[in-house]
Amino acid sequence: MRAFVSVDCDPLVEGIRAAQEPFRDVDGIRVVDPEGAHVTLKFLGDIEEDRVPAVEEALAAAVGDADVGPFDLRLTGYGAFPSTDYISVVWVGADEGSAELTRLQAAVEDRLVALGFDSEDHEFTPHVTIARMDDAREKTHVKRVVAEETPDAGTMRVESVALTESTLTRAGPEYDTVARIPL
Repeated sequence: MRAFVSVDCDPLVEGIRAAQEPFRDVDGIRVVDPEGAHVTLKFLGDIEEDRVPAVEEALAAAVGDADVGPFDLRLTGYGAFPSTDYISVVWVGADEGSAELTRLQAAVEDRLVALGFDSEDHEFTPHVTIARMDDAREKTHVKRVVAEETPDAGTMRVESVALTESTLTRAGPEYDTVARIPL
């Protein structure tokens, strides 16, 4: 199964949908389904089903290592990966709760790398992907929005991390929660 570790953002679907508005119907960019919005803490890739219990155990240990209890997460402000000069992903960033997400991500990274998963090759930026840029037809518009507008997608209470299965379909990825580890 194809899997990742995340913080689900279900309570902020409407705020994320509003943050996507400047990118709807823009040539060369496609918004993602806000119903699946999440902050990815670690992408695992394809894993064997028999590894799931060990991953769940590692996630529980990581939550303990991070020493993070339930916290508020506020999503605000646009950003782009890998940069605004070459945009492939547009995101809304974490404001309040960013430090907690960063501690969780570091602990998850440490525990899962110890289990044999590849280490990340980039610095963690707490964010929710809201759109993907397929080509540069409207790059000027996208750059302007990212630089000049500041959406506020809202605040939610984070009480768990999730191990999520991702199934790729023609209509986009479908997500199923495999396990939820409380904070």
